[in-house]
Amino acid sequence: MREMGSDLFDPRSEMEPQFSQSSDGNFGFAFNDSNFSDRVLRIEVVGGSSECRSDGEGGCCTSIADWARLRKRRREDGRKETALDITGCPEEQILNEPDMDDCDGPENQDDTVAMVEESPSGDEAASSNDSGWSMDSSTVLKIKTLHISSPILAAKSPFFYKLFSNGMRESEQRHVTLRIGGSEEAALMELLNFMYSNTLSANTAPALLDVLMAADKFEVASCMRYCSRLLRNLPMTPESALLYLELPSSVLMGEAVQPLTDAAKQYLATRYKDINRYQDEVMSLPLAGIEAILSCDDLQVASEDAVYDFILRWARAQHQGLEERRDVLGSRLARYIRFPYMSCRKLKKVLSCTDFDHEVASKLVLEALFFKAEAPHRQRTLAAEECTTSNRRFVERAYKYRPVKVVEFELPRQQCVVYLDLKREECANLFPSGRVYSQAFHLGGQGFFLSAHCNMDQQSSFHCFGLFLGMQEKGSVTFAVDYEFAARSKPTEEYISKYKGNYTFTGGKAVGYRNLFAIPWTNFMAEDSHYFINGILHLRAELTIRN
Repeated sequence: MREMGSDLFDPRSEMEPQFSQSSDGNFGFAFNDSNFSDRVLRIEVVGGSSECRSDGEGGCCTSIADWARLRKRRREDGRKETALDITGCPEEQILNEPDMDDCDGPENQDDTVAMVEESPSGDEAASSNDSGWSMDSSTVLKIKTLHISSPILAAKSPFFYKLFSNGMRESEQRHVTLRIGGSEEAALMELLNFMYSNTLSANTAPALLDVLMAADKFEVASCMRYCSRLLRNLPMTPESALLYLELPSSVLMGEAVQPLTDAAKQYLATRYKDINRYQDEVMSLPLAGIEAILSCDDLQVASEDAVYDFILRWARAQHQGLEERRDVLGSRLARYIRFPYMSCRKLKKVLSCTDFDHEVASKLVLEALFFKAEAPHRQRTLAAEECTTSNRRFVERAYKYRPVKVVEFELPRQQCVVYLDLKREECANLFPSGRVYSQAFHLGGQGFFLSAHCNMDQQSSFHCFGLFLGMQEKGSVTFAVDYEFAARSKPTEEYISKYKGNYTFTGGKAVGYRNLFAIPWTNFMAEDSHYFINGILHLRAELTIRN
């Protein structure tokens, strides 16, 4: 088994929860010690020295917000430099390999390998993944010299491994020169120390983020994972969570900080799961934050219709241009809308919504309708299959209003049949005086809803299950409706009528039966209850407009 400190070709070896501090894995004693070193590393610090200190505390940044502002300023400065055709740094350093026969420098410089930044040009400069490490390479402000062990650095970093083993003459030289920006100095020193000792002195979020970026640049995966673990253990804030989600998306970075980004997503999803409570704050979040929130199954919303409406409001506020908005909705946000749990009434509006590309909208609505038409057991299978994937479109959230299936008829009379399924645990949570409401459905242009209650039977003084039908308040319209409640029952598992009636509704009124099954609550919820089939209570309401 490979010892700690010798993780060559095994970048995952440092993923364990702790790092060995024993002598066989800690080479801190050899750091910058000529007795245990075979090369000299010359670090030339150029530009940007005013932006940071060399004390390992993340430069002038004392908070995540300061760090983010500094990074943003560096990116903007980098873009300005590119526009003026000033030399900038690409994300990855490369070895400058001149033809040594053509070198005119003095002989005593022949044993120095100069590590410089290759300048991107043209489209490459415009499209490079700007890490904010740009510098003016014309002036060397400071020079540091360290004694290094090439086997230790090569074991920790593919970058240094390639440098010391590329077969060129430069790889055999004793002196190596790295040129870095002033803002990199403290982080690079921390990184080099980590490669020997597997520990960091940095303990603040800004300082750890700087080391993380340095580790990404020099391909030290073990340090990236270590920084990620330390950051996860620090108190998280909305600002830090968003920052973690917007770190550069290099392959190495994405794999190493996945636990950190997962924790950031969970933090945001938990903090903002009640969208209405934090509506103003949520509306100002960037796309990464919105995606984290909407991926949550426990989102506290009335229905998926409300999720759809919220996403439209956010997209319209954040993206003024129609084409840009369509692209964001179609390629990024549509996957977080669980269209199969939207009402048919709202799905019709999706088809006519100009914010969505018509072809995309048609595909999403068609998929939703096919799901609604599936048998309940098939729906549960589809949802279970998606529980193990990142795509959750068939997984039902914990809606405030329970989804219903509705079948409508126009002839010979206006009529609708409504199906409401409740899980056993949902019913159990109603005791002793709770109630749960269905999503709205429509008949004759009026909105109705079902509500299930745990009531006290007025005659027998015991708790029981009740079901009610209500009409949403809308003006002074009156509606005469015949209605019938039914439920599936063992052993036939067919719907059996439980209550019939008729009522002339006015806005806000409800009618129903307090003890639908004519049994006490304990009998209704018993393990051998006739009304729970595979843990589901199946209810049906049939409404007909009276002539």
